[in-house]
Amino acid sequence: MNLRPIVLAAITAMAATGCSTPSGVATPSGGTIIPNSQLAVSPKTVLQAEQLVYWAGVAAIAYFVTDPLAPNWSIQEARFPQERYHLSLQMKRYYTGGAGEARAVFQRRAKEIMRAGGFEEFQILEYSEGLDSSVIGSQRVAEGVVAMVARKALPVP
Repeated sequence: MNLRPIVLAAITAMAATGCSTPSGVATPSGGTIIPNSQLAVSPKTVLQAEQLVYWAGVAAIAYFVTDPLAPNWSIQEARFPQERYHLSLQMKRYYTGGAGEARAVFQRRAKEIMRAGGFEEFQILEYSEGLDSSVIGSQRVAEGVVAMVARKALPVP
Protein backbone atom coordinates (compact mmCIF):
# COMPACT_ATOMS: atom_id res chain seq x y z
CA MET A 1 0.00 0.00 0.00
CA ASN A 2 1.38 3.38 -0.97
CA LEU A 3 1.02 5.80 1.94
CA ARG A 4 2.39 8.84 0.10
CA PRO A 5 -1.02 10.21 -1.04
CA ILE A 6 -2.47 9.74 2.45
CA VAL A 7 0.46 11.45 4.17
CA LEU A 8 0.45 14.26 1.59
CA ALA A 9 -3.29 14.82 2.14
CA ALA A 10 -2.81 14.89 5.92
CA ILE A 11 0.07 17.38 5.70
CA THR A 12 -1.93 19.58 3.31
CA ALA A 13 -4.96 19.50 5.62
CA MET A 14 -2.83 20.44 8.64
CA ALA A 15 -1.18 23.28 6.73
CA ALA A 16 -4.53 24.57 5.45
CA THR A 17 -6.16 24.59 8.88
CA GLY A 18 -3.11 25.95 10.68
CA CYS A 19 -3.74 26.57 14.35
CA SER A 20 -7.33 27.74 14.00
CA THR A 21 -10.03 26.24 16.15
CA PRO A 22 -13.00 24.49 14.54
CA SER A 23 -16.28 26.23 15.27
CA GLY A 24 -18.21 24.82 18.19
CA VAL A 25 -15.13 23.30 19.87
CA ALA A 26 -14.28 24.60 23.31
CA THR A 27 -10.63 25.55 23.70
CA PRO A 28 -8.59 26.59 26.69
CA SER A 29 -8.35 30.30 27.47
CA GLY A 30 -5.07 30.47 25.53
CA GLY A 31 -6.95 29.66 22.31
CA THR A 32 -4.86 26.64 21.24
CA ILE A 33 -5.97 23.10 20.48
CA ILE A 34 -2.91 21.52 22.10
CA PRO A 35 -3.27 21.51 25.89
CA ASN A 36 -0.58 23.12 28.00
CA SER A 37 0.72 19.90 29.51
CA GLN A 38 4.12 18.45 30.20
CA LEU A 39 5.67 15.00 29.96
CA ALA A 40 8.43 14.21 32.45
CA VAL A 41 10.89 12.03 30.52
CA SER A 42 13.44 12.01 33.35
CA PRO A 43 13.85 14.00 36.56
CA LYS A 44 15.73 16.73 34.67
CA THR A 45 14.00 16.51 31.26
CA VAL A 46 10.48 17.77 30.76
CA LEU A 47 8.83 18.06 27.32
CA GLN A 48 5.92 20.28 26.46
CA ALA A 49 3.02 18.80 24.48
CA GLU A 50 3.63 21.43 21.78
CA GLN A 51 7.20 20.18 21.37
CA LEU A 52 6.00 16.59 20.96
CA VAL A 53 3.48 17.57 18.28
CA TYR A 54 6.08 19.70 16.47
CA TRP A 55 8.74 16.97 16.40
CA ALA A 56 6.20 14.31 15.40
CA GLY A 57 5.29 16.51 12.42
CA VAL A 58 8.96 16.98 11.50
CA ALA A 59 9.52 13.21 11.71
CA ALA A 60 6.46 12.52 9.52
CA ILE A 61 7.65 14.95 6.86
CA ALA A 62 11.18 13.50 6.93
CA TYR A 63 9.76 9.99 6.56
CA PHE A 64 7.56 11.12 3.67
CA VAL A 65 10.47 12.72 1.82
CA THR A 66 13.02 9.92 2.30
CA ASP A 67 10.54 6.99 2.33
CA PRO A 68 13.06 4.41 3.62
CA LEU A 69 10.91 1.43 2.62
CA ALA A 70 10.76 2.37 -1.07
CA PRO A 71 13.28 0.71 -3.41
CA ASN A 72 16.32 2.85 -4.20
CA TRP A 73 16.10 2.29 -7.96
CA SER A 74 13.24 2.24 -10.44
CA ILE A 75 13.86 0.37 -13.69
CA GLN A 76 12.20 0.86 -17.05
CA GLU A 77 12.96 -1.57 -19.82
CA ALA A 78 12.22 -1.80 -23.51
CA ARG A 79 12.65 -4.85 -25.73
CA PHE A 80 14.24 -4.37 -29.12
CA PRO A 81 14.57 -6.81 -32.04
CA GLN A 82 17.32 -9.45 -31.96
CA GLU A 83 16.78 -10.11 -28.23
CA ARG A 84 18.17 -6.78 -27.07
CA TYR A 85 16.89 -4.85 -24.07
CA HIS A 86 17.31 -1.21 -23.13
CA LEU A 87 17.37 -0.71 -19.34
CA SER A 88 16.92 2.74 -17.82
CA LEU A 89 17.52 3.09 -14.07
CA GLN A 90 16.60 6.06 -11.93
CA MET A 91 17.51 6.39 -8.25
CA LYS A 92 15.07 8.01 -5.87
CA ARG A 93 15.91 11.67 -5.36
CA TYR A 94 16.47 11.54 -1.59
CA TYR A 95 18.18 8.38 -0.43
CA THR A 96 19.95 7.03 2.60
CA GLY A 97 22.47 4.77 0.88
CA GLY A 98 23.05 2.79 -2.28
CA ALA A 99 24.60 5.58 -4.36
CA GLY A 100 27.26 3.32 -5.89
CA GLU A 101 25.15 0.33 -6.78
CA ALA A 102 23.87 1.29 -10.26
CA ARG A 103 26.04 -1.23 -12.12
CA ALA A 104 25.08 -4.06 -9.74
CA VAL A 105 21.35 -3.27 -10.10
CA PHE A 106 21.74 -3.11 -13.90
CA GLN A 107 23.46 -6.51 -14.04
CA ARG A 108 20.96 -8.06 -11.61
CA ARG A 109 18.04 -7.01 -13.82
CA ALA A 110 19.85 -8.29 -16.94
CA LYS A 111 20.34 -11.68 -15.22
CA GLU A 112 16.64 -11.79 -14.30
CA ILE A 113 15.70 -11.19 -17.95
CA MET A 114 18.21 -13.82 -19.06
CA ARG A 115 16.85 -16.47 -16.69
CA ALA A 116 13.19 -15.68 -17.41
CA GLY A 117 13.76 -15.92 -21.17
CA GLY A 118 15.80 -19.13 -21.02
CA PHE A 119 18.94 -17.55 -22.41
CA GLU A 120 22.45 -18.85 -21.80
CA GLU A 121 24.12 -15.49 -21.11
CA PHE A 122 23.94 -11.78 -21.80
CA GLN A 123 26.37 -9.21 -23.11
CA ILE A 124 26.41 -5.55 -22.14
CA LEU A 125 26.58 -3.55 -25.37
CA GLU A 126 26.26 -0.06 -23.85
CA TYR A 127 26.32 1.30 -20.32
CA SER A 128 26.49 4.81 -18.85
CA GLU A 129 25.89 6.47 -15.49
CA GLY A 130 25.27 10.08 -14.62
CA LEU A 131 23.37 12.70 -12.65
CA ASP A 132 20.25 14.52 -13.79
CA SER A 133 20.14 17.93 -12.17
CA SER A 134 17.00 19.86 -11.33
CA VAL A 135 15.90 22.63 -9.01
CA ILE A 136 15.04 20.26 -6.16
CA GLY A 137 18.28 18.27 -6.33
CA SER A 138 20.22 15.91 -8.53
CA GLN A 139 19.19 12.33 -9.24
CA ARG A 140 21.43 9.40 -10.17
CA VAL A 141 20.61 7.65 -13.44
CA ALA A 142 22.06 4.79 -15.43
CA GLU A 143 21.13 3.22 -18.74
CA GLY A 144 22.41 0.62 -21.12
CA VAL A 145 21.64 -2.03 -23.71
CA VAL A 146 22.08 -5.75 -23.18
CA ALA A 147 21.94 -8.51 -25.78
CA MET A 148 20.70 -11.95 -24.80
CA VAL A 149 22.55 -14.99 -26.13
CA ALA A 150 20.36 -17.99 -26.92
CA ARG A 151 21.20 -21.50 -25.80
CA LYS A 152 22.91 -23.58 -28.40
CA ALA A 153 21.11 -26.72 -29.40
CA LEU A 154 22.96 -29.93 -28.59
CA PRO A 155 23.82 -32.06 -31.63
CA VAL A 156 21.67 -35.14 -32.02
CA PRO A 157 23.84 -38.29 -31.98
